[in-house]
Amino acid sequence: MSKPVKDMIASEYTRRFEGVTGAVVVEIRGLDAKATTDVRGKMRAKGIKITVVKNALARRIFKGGALASLEKALKGPSALLTGAESAVIVAREVVKAAEAEKKIVLKGAIFDGEYYDGDAGVKKLGSFPTKEEAQAKVVTLVLSPARNIMGCVKTIQEKLEKGESIAKVA
Repeated sequence: MSKPVKDMIASEYTRRFEGVTGAVVVEIRGLDAKATTDVRGKMRAKGIKITVVKNALARRIFKGGALASLEKALKGPSALLTGAESAVIVAREVVKAAEAEKKIVLKGAIFDGEYYDGDAGVKKLGSFPTKEEAQAKVVTLVLSPARNIMGCVKTIQEKLEKGESIAKVA
């Protein structure tokens, strides 16, 4: 490949992956055209972009950046999946796709600067809660005691309104 063509591809990678901090790397070799189209369509519907990359150029562009740790996964045929609201959602969707299409190989992922290696790493990332899910859990945990207290206060109020006495709990 000529230097001008490599420079054009590198420039496109720089533009396409600017600001990206989370991604999943897969190998989609071996899928027939229909299966590839189906996978790409399902991913696109979820806001996920699939980019088949030239490993050497991608490693060069990612060096020193947020995606630098993906260097370990960029061996052999590689496609980078980015987008959605976070890499957690990308990992979830690609794990579902890999279960349906056994030829998809999960090679690695990066999220918030941490590298997740291979099949197990991508599945682990996919099992994490998204930011919104984590916030909802925290709010639920914070509000649970308050709800219990409010239930007790309401019961006491109802008893007092009926003229019943409140016994001391030991």
